[in-house]
Amino acid sequence: MDNLKMENLKTSFKSLKWYEIIMIVIMVFIASSSIYQAIVHPETSSNPLWLTIINFISAICGILCVFFCAKASISNFAFATVNTIVYAIFLFYQKIYGTFALEVLFYLPVNFISWYIWAKHRDQKYVEKTKAKKLTLTQNILSTLAIVIGGIVYHYILVRIGGEVAWLDAFTLSIGIVAVILEMFRYKEQYVWWIITDVIAVAMYIAHFDPVYLTKKSIYLIMAVIGLINWHKLNKERNKTNE
Repeated sequence: MDNLKMENLKTSFKSLKWYEIIMIVIMVFIASSSIYQAIVHPETSSNPLWLTIINFISAICGILCVFFCAKASISNFAFATVNTIVYAIFLFYQKIYGTFALEVLFYLPVNFISWYIWAKHRDQKYVEKTKAKKLTLTQNILSTLAIVIGGIVYHYILVRIGGEVAWLDAFTLSIGIVAVILEMFRYKEQYVWWIITDVIAVAMYIAHFDPVYLTKKSIYLIMAVIGLINWHKLNKERNKTNE
């Protein structure tokens, strides 16, 4: 079993495209530069050194997670687990409570459930991948309503507890919850919502400038578009019965 997992992980890494490798190199360079800056010129760094190191780990694990998820590769969950933990530390330090709650109370436990579900629905030929599904029209409408209602409720809660950027944070939380549920059950429409939430995240890190997370979320946005294309093809070509 361990050998199978390692072979699947190797296959996932071998599947990386040239442009994905370039994005990894860019991410490593920017994250490493932040660590260097924090060590050599700590007075100019916006974060303490320990948080900068946390950011580096999150940056690398995060982009590997989204790269592999975009390919429907089950290997993504190993990196997703590490990324969720370290990113939550960053969010708590920055007082972004809505997204922090999403990471700790939802993403982390659902990550392990999703790992199990994906592994139980492997593609018959590409065993490192899961089968991609698609929503019906009714399911699409219901998921949209869930996001709208959730955003309104979370906004009220965040205002009550003094959260910053309440509407933006509230809808990031609401969209993220729906998107991760769709991901858990292998629906390609998850990427429609990931694209939206990544646009919001990029806007947040432009406003609260952080080069590591701005680069990371920009890469997430690019890969969300690629993921939508890939999952559409996988569903159409490899899972016509939508099972």
